[in-house]
Amino acid sequence: MAFVERIGCCDETIAAIFAYHGLARFPRGDPSLLIRSLFPTPILSKTSNTPNSTRPILPLAIGGLILLLGGGVFADYWSAKPAGIEAEFVGRSGCIDCHRDQAKAFEGSHHDLAMDVATDETVLGDFNDATFEHDGLVNRMYRDGERFMVHTEGPTGKMEDFEVKYVFGVTPLQQYMVEFDRSDDMPEDELSRLQVLRISWDTKAKRWFYLRPPDVNDKLEPDDPLHWTGIAQRWQTMCADCHSTNLKTNFDPKANRYHTTFSEIDVSCEACHGPGSLHVELANSKSLFWDRRYGYGLTKLKGEINEPQIQTCAPCHSRRGVLDGNFHGGDTYFDHYALELMSPATYHADGQIKDEVYVFGSFIQSKMYHKNIRCSDCHDPHSLELKHKGNETCTSCHQHAAGKYDVPSHHHHVPGTAGAMCVNCHMPHTTYMEVDPRRDHSLRIPRPDLSVKIGTPNACSSCHVEDVRNELDPSTREKVDEYADWLRLAEMGNDEVAAAIAKVDQWCDDACDKWYGEQRATPPHFGEAFAAFRAGEPDAVDAMTSLVTQTNDKVPAYARATALFELGQSGVADALPVARKVLKMDSEHPLVRTAAVTVYMTASPERIAKELFPFVDDEMKPVRNEATRVIIASGAVRLLDATKRSQVELAARRVKETLMNTADRAGAHMAWAALAEQLGRYGESIESYQDAIRVEPNTTGARSNFAELLDTLAQSNGPQAEEMRALAKQLRAAELPLIARDAGLVPDNAPMQYRYGLALYQSGKYSEALEQLEKAAELDPEVEVYHTAIRLLKEKIAEENEGEK
Repeated sequence: MAFVERIGCCDETIAAIFAYHGLARFPRGDPSLLIRSLFPTPILSKTSNTPNSTRPILPLAIGGLILLLGGGVFADYWSAKPAGIEAEFVGRSGCIDCHRDQAKAFEGSHHDLAMDVATDETVLGDFNDATFEHDGLVNRMYRDGERFMVHTEGPTGKMEDFEVKYVFGVTPLQQYMVEFDRSDDMPEDELSRLQVLRISWDTKAKRWFYLRPPDVNDKLEPDDPLHWTGIAQRWQTMCADCHSTNLKTNFDPKANRYHTTFSEIDVSCEACHGPGSLHVELANSKSLFWDRRYGYGLTKLKGEINEPQIQTCAPCHSRRGVLDGNFHGGDTYFDHYALELMSPATYHADGQIKDEVYVFGSFIQSKMYHKNIRCSDCHDPHSLELKHKGNETCTSCHQHAAGKYDVPSHHHHVPGTAGAMCVNCHMPHTTYMEVDPRRDHSLRIPRPDLSVKIGTPNACSSCHVEDVRNELDPSTREKVDEYADWLRLAEMGNDEVAAAIAKVDQWCDDACDKWYGEQRATPPHFGEAFAAFRAGEPDAVDAMTSLVTQTNDKVPAYARATALFELGQSGVADALPVARKVLKMDSEHPLVRTAAVTVYMTASPERIAKELFPFVDDEMKPVRNEATRVIIASGAVRLLDATKRSQVELAARRVKETLMNTADRAGAHMAWAALAEQLGRYGESIESYQDAIRVEPNTTGARSNFAELLDTLAQSNGPQAEEMRALAKQLRAAELPLIARDAGLVPDNAPMQYRYGLALYQSGKYSEALEQLEKAAELDPEVEVYHTAIRLLKEKIAEENEGEK
């Protein structure tokens, strides 16, 4: 039963009764409980000395009073706020008075310090005329009165002075932001484009450092999207949604301007608990109860299952796409976000973290997740600190009278050493952003046997590779700082490092055999199927399709969805029957159902029109959006009757709304342009291609696709045909140096070299095009389309040479 600290009663009689019974507070809940708490025993006993003449009257009066009070209490309970109220954000000031302990814990937390205005109190970096050099640039951090300034390379390639307006984060690093494009008439509560400097402050080592993009060692040019002034370092695009409360990006693609707002600059109370206006109103009301319809007027994060809390944390602790901007704490994550699947670029084959994926994707693979464990079982939800120190975080739940876990017989290491720490074996870390270690939350048992078998990492080797460091060539030794560096070099083809890792893996596997003998558990793992499939091994398809149909307690839905998606992307014929089976199961996880819809891109338009149309109105947004996209992109929409086509076109508007959540990215406009073209909305398609070019002028794709559309339209537009062809030629000419740039950045990427070859061909540069196509075929000789393009181009060149003779 919930209590509040005040009486809050407008009726003096009820207040007097509370006082008579010594109640300093009153319950908000079942009215019958309230009555019983006030009158636990009969008010008059049978031995009362009251004169007989008054005995019948007083009980009747008291009874009437009780009925009156009871009726009033029940009426108070039964009254409710009208349906449809939408709470508004009120800020943490509306919470602190009643929630002082939580506010005190929150103060100074990473959420509290997620972002702030640059002031003497918030800036941690050395701006006392400090200098820092990288890539031949001498940067200077200094003060100009109250302003914090950075002298560095700007978007023009020249050294310029920039004012730091905001700070980002607090530990282990702090970053700094500069505002661009702000007009004089812009309201104070709006932000224009913010760019995050790559020059960052290491708050532990007290030093400036340059935060390079992963695997990029060369100097970034000002026109590179990864340059600090590029879109990959834009606050609105990459950071804002998870570092502020109630963020509204408000990007105008026509003006190419932001008018961004938020209710609070950091991650505050309402980011998790939802808008608080209704809760504050109910708390300040005169009612004895919380609202019968709205409860506390806040998101309900506590309960028997872990999902409400986990899915409240997930939006900012996952690598995902945004389906809409309407998520509030307690909502269903998968109806607002598209979780990125376990690609080889982000996860190892067995699901261990590889790139920065922000916890959620690894946690939903864990047994802890499936055993109903939630974030607040380990972390204080307001301070974000661990609830216990050291191994006690784990042993507070994993207890045993004889000390089953926190003893050498379990961890086989000397107590007090790194090897005896639970997290080092079950939650190994990888360092991102150069100084920020993040732990894998899949909470898995180390599997050196899988490392030996399929080359995945394991926590044992993550420490013991240090045992063979001195066996490496000195030049190689300098390149490996932590385990992730060893893994990356091995993946890039460094045979020396790969051999060293394999040696350690085998040693660790042998040690486990010695420790556990016949009792050692080495159950099948989904990583074995992924590794075999990605290596093109025989029978791998059967193993992957088998994964998809497993239950969640055996194979996580995250892995099953990834398996089905990869089967579809590879054009495996067996994927479609499995996808069809999945879509018949309404209870299947949204991730798996969405992947099943994607598989239909390999089906015929006739099958797509027949079998996918019912999912255009699916209850889950990612499923219905993907079904709509596939129906349109495949051309199946043209096979539908007028009524169904109208439904798809209506659904397409919802898809566009989803895409425009990232309206500051060219890809969003390109995706919609392609769908609009399939729907025959050519004017809308052209407009979207123009928007794509406007918002990201240095990105490839939009001009080429726009040119293709113009060439198609020119075939049926006599008077304007020449004008369209001329514009298409101009677009291709403008695109060519951009494609050349991209091909040069990834010289070993066959598809990129092939794309560059086609662009050269369309520009009439046949000999150069042939060279690029042959390069693509050399990089990936198994792709037949590369060889076909080479053959056709050679025939074209031969024909022209013959014609010249």
